Amino acid sequence: MVEFITKGGWIMLPLVLCSLLSVTIIIERLVFFRRVHAVGQADQVLNILNQGQVAEALAVVKGAKAPLVRVLAAGMIQRYNSVKAMEAAGIAEVATMKRGLPVLDTIITLSPLLGLLGTIIGMISSFQLMSAGGMGQPHVVTGGVAEALIATATGITVAVITLIPYNYFLARIERETEVIEQYATKLEITLDTLPQRGDRHEDTKKYA
Repeated sequence: MVEFITKGGWIMLPLVLCSLLSVTIIIERLVFFRRVHAVGQADQVLNILNQGQVAEALAVVKGAKAPLVRVLAAGMIQRYNSVKAMEAAGIAEVATMKRGLPVLDTIITLSPLLGLLGTIIGMISSFQLMSAGGMGQPHVVTGGVAEALIATATGITVAVITLIPYNYFLARIERETEVIEQYATKLEITLDTLPQRGDRHEDTKKYA
């Protein structure tokens, strides 16, 4: 592996860094999205609210880490201005879900270009050898061309490996956003059916 990287020239260094960064972000996002799905907890919260037990529902969502539940928690804490509270929380949670994706997008675009640059540099070196030694040593030229193509192959490989999970994460974010919107609407309807209280902060002030 070290010999393979060395043959690709100095351009292999940023390509290796791109691959390491890509793998790190992909693993971190996979771990994150494993705990994103919280429809069961959201249904539990709505069922408790339907029974008029606001404090109990707040206790269920307190300290939640899933974006869906955190948005619902924001709506319940600010139950008399729930729509704007959930909109603000939703924007923040979507930004959290997209964390690291711009870096992956950049790697997908940058890696093939770095590989192409490495190939061009290698080809220039090969032609310089050809110019200096003539055609008497064709193996030197062809060997240089083969080594130059290593950079392009590496760049394309890094881009392809990064592209698949990147598109998966985008699809997950879109799906989770739709679920958040759906349950936010359900929560808004449920909160509208709850009786109004004289002290509007009675149930929510200790959770704010």
